[in-house]
Amino acid sequence: MKNLFKKSFIHLTIIGLFILFLPLNSHSQNIHYGVLAMSGGRYDDLRMCVASAAGVKGGPIADIMFSIKRTISPDQSLIINIPFMRPILFAAAFDMLQFEPEVAYLWEHPSASGRIWFSGPGMGISLNYGPDYTSDLNNRGESFFSAGPMFQYQAGMKFTESKRSSLAFKVFYIPLFSSKGFNNGTVLGGNIQYSYYF
Repeated sequence: MKNLFKKSFIHLTIIGLFILFLPLNSHSQNIHYGVLAMSGGRYDDLRMCVASAAGVKGGPIADIMFSIKRTISPDQSLIINIPFMRPILFAAAFDMLQFEPEVAYLWEHPSASGRIWFSGPGMGISLNYGPDYTSDLNNRGESFFSAGPMFQYQAGMKFTESKRSSLAFKVFYIPLFSSKGFNNGTVLGGNIQYSYYF
């Protein structure tokens, strides 16, 4: 059962990425592909954190995502971020799922000094399977499914030398709704993220 769980979520992740990338025209000058790396922390009163002791509500977070940027106008863009490190790692190593794809709409704000700042809201979805925060890797409770919308806001700066890379700070809130027999939860957090577009 565990091997089936691992293979299923790895395959679903790969298939989902393929479907999301397929309809995009890679020759369009308005579409750019890239990679986003993020690291931060969160308060989480529902899910187990693999990097925290049993009973700790939350812990550190990190992920690497595929990023797709669609330029809407000279100062506006739509960003789609699709996690791949955390979903594959959690399924393969911990028999867990954490998959949180997201979409952001960003506005650029050039300054008099030549720096390019940007900010904007975003939304996503959090899909999870695993035990609650009273568990750790050596003493796991019963696993369950949870899901919820993710609301976020980010602000950052482009590196003007190439304009392909940027650094941003993001805050987010997720109300989690769990499967029958488990409480609902609240997730609050923030992270620093670095993006690079090819």
